Amino acid sequence: MEKQLQDLKQQLEKQCVINQELQRQNKDLEQRLREKEKLLQELHTQYHDLEFSCPNSNETEPEFRKSRAAVIAPEPIPEGLEISHTRVKKSVSETSLIVKAIQKNDFLSRLDDEQIAMMVDLLRASKFKPGEEVIREGSEGDSMYIVADGDLIVTQAGRDLRTLGKGDVFGELAILYNCKRTATVKAKTSVHVWCMERQTYRTIITNKSKKKREQLMGFLKTSRTLKDLNDIQLSKIIDSMEEVKFQDKDAIVREGTEGNTFYIILKGEVLVTKNVNGHQKMIRRMGKGEHFGEQALIREILRTATCTADGPVTCFSIDKEVFEETIPVEHLELFDDSKEMQEAQAPEKSSPSSYLRFKDLVPVLYQEGRYQGDPVTLGIGGFGRVQLMTTINHGKYYAIKRVSKKQIVAKRQEEHMLFEKKILKVTQCDFIVKLYAAFKDTRYIYMVMEFCGGGEIWTKLKEIGRFDEPTAMFCTACVVEAYAYLHKKSILYRDLKPENLMLDMRGYIKLVDFGFAKELVRGQKTYSFVGTPEYMAPEIIKNQGHDFAVDFWSLGILIFELLVGSPPFSSSEPQKIYAKILDGVLKYPPYLSEAAKSIISKLCRPRPGQRLGNTKNGIKDVRHHRWFSSLNWHKLRMGQLDAPTVRLVRKGPCYINFDQFPQDHSKAEEEFSGWDRDF
Repeated sequence: MEKQLQDLKQQLEKQCVINQELQRQNKDLEQRLREKEKLLQELHTQYHDLEFSCPNSNETEPEFRKSRAAVIAPEPIPEGLEISHTRVKKSVSETSLIVKAIQKNDFLSRLDDEQIAMMVDLLRASKFKPGEEVIREGSEGDSMYIVADGDLIVTQAGRDLRTLGKGDVFGELAILYNCKRTATVKAKTSVHVWCMERQTYRTIITNKSKKKREQLMGFLKTSRTLKDLNDIQLSKIIDSMEEVKFQDKDAIVREGTEGNTFYIILKGEVLVTKNVNGHQKMIRRMGKGEHFGEQALIREILRTATCTADGPVTCFSIDKEVFEETIPVEHLELFDDSKEMQEAQAPEKSSPSSYLRFKDLVPVLYQEGRYQGDPVTLGIGGFGRVQLMTTINHGKYYAIKRVSKKQIVAKRQEEHMLFEKKILKVTQCDFIVKLYAAFKDTRYIYMVMEFCGGGEIWTKLKEIGRFDEPTAMFCTACVVEAYAYLHKKSILYRDLKPENLMLDMRGYIKLVDFGFAKELVRGQKTYSFVGTPEYMAPEIIKNQGHDFAVDFWSLGILIFELLVGSPPFSSSEPQKIYAKILDGVLKYPPYLSEAAKSIISKLCRPRPGQRLGNTKNGIKDVRHHRWFSSLNWHKLRMGQLDAPTVRLVRKGPCYINFDQFPQDHSKAEEEFSGWDRDF
């Protein structure tokens, strides 16, 4: 018995030793774990210090854009469209609910008080029974909704996502443009909603913007200092002005201080007083449409009176520095009449279009890979397919853009297709793709384009992540030359992005796809909601009317994407992209140079009239920016520079620089409306 006890005692002692060793090891592990956690925390802090806007991600490293950007085709606003339905009266509580819903929505919260009031006024009531669908996934939407009462269930591919209740907004993307619904929304209980159609919303915003612009033009024309300026010049001033608000008793300008700002009163009243023997003597009261401080725009002057807000006041203002950038005092130089553009080029000895026949074109076939033996497709877009073709006779390669006529009619793009052909047919610019011929049959229209064998900049960017500054600068400079040519001919491009930049075999960039281009008289505005979400300028999103300034905004976005690998304002949800653009906060990664950050910031100024390229010296200011200081513009135009992009161009079969696509065996429906009779 004693022996057994002795054995048990020994076993217990042995187990105690083991336990002590395990405890020591645990302490060691805990200590190492604490050290690792501390190290991770330090690393996290370091990354956090380098944080900048990460599109599509909450992480601190930029994510390279991996998919093609979606495009939004312009949808015409019927001329003189009147709001069809009558205004619906709302109680104080109903109005309050709608206003709160708008104010907490990412996109709608950017509307101003007057626009919100008009929306409240024109929202109409609608009711749904339990089980009824309000929105069906995959259907085309044209209305947004605010829940007044009841609950709704949101499902996607049959899976429940969330419940919507009183005060929630849904479907708001449909009031901007025609898009497919991404989820189904069904009434869970009896539901009462407020709703608005896209055409009503767009008409509200567009009409208000047009009226405000006409009103401001009228106000400016009453200014003695500005009375000799023409409508184009006045329009430029309006584009440069900022809206500012003042509270009751705020001094807007003070007598005796240096003046550098001109004001137009939009709302409220302003008291003008002068100091007489130490007392403020009332001179006059000013109201809507009246202006003050105009002399400060053209000469150094001290304020001769004090202007004070009498109650809340809203003004439109422009300061001297911005004004001088916009309108030179001596003369106006709105257009880039740079003589070095050398448009007069020697005519081609034999234009391919003079002998090109559609029946002579044959498809080029893949020589290897999974699609071996199939026709080569260079790209697929929202409106068609681009195929590689050649001719038996002289072996020249062509890129043939084939678009379904039925789809063009369905998307109301007839005018844009005709205009694209018209532009390209007369364009003679080394930085814009050439159109050699156009054909049609009962199903398609075909545009025979110059083949750029180096491939898309988008594909190259996707392959290597981001470009170094010399490569990005060269690409951008080619775009600047294309812009200079187009803008001089009063053509607005509106669809800049890496997908629309092609490389020739020497590495020079050519602009392609003019489906969204528009001819625009200087000083006028156009009101289409058009473009690629990440590249849209704020004035397009706000439906305020836009002009050539939007092309300079998109140039800034392009530079950012080329250098970073992803655009600065990005999200998987378009409305979040628009909200970020309207917020306008640019965050740069630490590796960008000061010059790069400077040119992007100046091109992406929220006010179109203050944007680099859109001030008094026009596109010359872009060329003269220090980011381009090492570039010889004359040699670029003459094609005498060694392109840094040439290293991106691979050697091999003629299609080696393009993604490969399967053959399309489907056939478009026939279309006989006759819109293309002159094509």
